Amino acid sequence: MSESETMLYVSKIKDGTVIDHITGGHALDVIKILGITGKEKRIITIAINVPSKRFKVKDIVKIEGRELKPEEVHKIALLAPHATINIIRNYNVVEKQRVKLPNVIEGIVKCANPACISNSNEPVQSKFYVKNEEPLILKCHYCGYIMEKSDVLKQF
Repeated sequence: MSESETMLYVSKIKDGTVIDHITGGHALDVIKILGITGKEKRIITIAINVPSKRFKVKDIVKIEGRELKPEEVHKIALLAPHATINIIRNYNVVEKQRVKLPNVIEGIVKCANPACISNSNEPVQSKFYVKNEEPLILKCHYCGYIMEKSDVLKQF
């Protein structure tokens, strides 16, 4: 059999978003971050641990009929710092962007330290410094608490 006879192809989407180059094994986390439950009445395609030339494996998520908001892209960057977001209209890529994890993250995740001032009733927005992208390491601006990817995943 030729390679084309053994490959399974995923159909193109007409309009929506394709999130490519997600860190292998994190597609379901991305779905969770986006609040997708499967009851949205739209086509969602999830590919996990797909062979990749750049990385050994990657995940891909295709969402028909939905374009991501900037804050959703920032959340994805926490889990998949090498992901690309493709906006599809009428079966064509009209916009392509790489997610970029900013050096400072504000208001997206909460500090895992319950004693941190950002978790009190004070009007303080959470703020973290990105110490490392992969593996993810965040340092709280207020209390110095170090958070890892597992701490971030618990919040979504």
